Amino acid sequence: MKFIVGVYTVLVLALVVSSCGSSPNTSDIFSKPPFASISDSIKRFPDKPELYLQRALLLSQSNLHDLATPDYKKAWEIAQEEVTALEYASNLILVNKTEEAINFLKDCQKRFAGNNEITRRLSELYAQNGRRREALAEYDSILANDSTNFLAWYEKGILLTKLRDTAEAILCLKQSYFIQPTMYTGLALADIYSNQTNSAVLEICDDILKRDTTGFVPDALLLKGIYYSDIRQYPQALEVFEKCIAMDWKFVDAHIEKGIVYFEQKEFNKALDAFKISATVANTNADSYYWMGRSYEQLKMKELAIESYERALSFNPGIIEAEEGLKRLQ
Repeated sequence: MKFIVGVYTVLVLALVVSSCGSSPNTSDIFSKPPFASISDSIKRFPDKPELYLQRALLLSQSNLHDLATPDYKKAWEIAQEEVTALEYASNLILVNKTEEAINFLKDCQKRFAGNNEITRRLSELYAQNGRRREALAEYDSILANDSTNFLAWYEKGILLTKLRDTAEAILCLKQSYFIQPTMYTGLALADIYSNQTNSAVLEICDDILKRDTTGFVPDALLLKGIYYSDIRQYPQALEVFEKCIAMDWKFVDAHIEKGIVYFEQKEFNKALDAFKISATVANTNADSYYWMGRSYEQLKMKELAIESYERALSFNPGIIEAEEGLKRLQ
């Protein structure tokens, strides 16, 4: 299906913008690939919801969300299934029918009691529209019925993180991890501790590593290394980053963090070597080139510093520090 969409996307968009800017003729679009065969099937079997859903998904993949809405609605009207409900709700959000999406999801909550994905979507929608109280109330309603629902505690914690209520987020994530110590919950909690330079990051990462049976959790090691780097225990930080790299040589962040440790110690040639490796591992990583620029600048290699800053900005125009670096050198 993805191949078909890729082949015909240009044709579809051309139809949309044709006729001197006039609105696209739905019948014209539906009569041409990749929609023609599905449209013919719909004419033959107008009561099959899966056909409307199939065409709606294809329209969505071609960024024709407005044209997809009636098909999602029709599929829902014929067979009110949970999968269709979630797709229809997503479409309503994409076409900026926020209140309609909220009301629809609230109705679906009654129809599909116990479907936490519907609750999660509704909560996120409330949060995106600044309705914090309603957003949190959705998870509170789940937890009121089942206080051992570790996934609800986790998702509430993630939502609180997005709302920048770090203290409450930690409480929720800790409760989730206590009930069911999953790796993703532990890493989310460790990430918050890391951002706070809180030594608790070491305890939670050690617990994650202890519980792991695969022997492959470089993210937990990385967070430990970042903590040591933040408190300037550079030998410990380097030791941890080397373990990360030994575990996964293509772990770009470990190479960058290793380089930063050398940079902070003013060992700019060693730092540059680490950043060059990170750029080799992932040659479109903007941070690698930014730090290369900083290293070249410290080494008085002006032209190479400028080139590195420019490359960083070509991959991520939002790196303000790279722009400032260019201003200093030009």
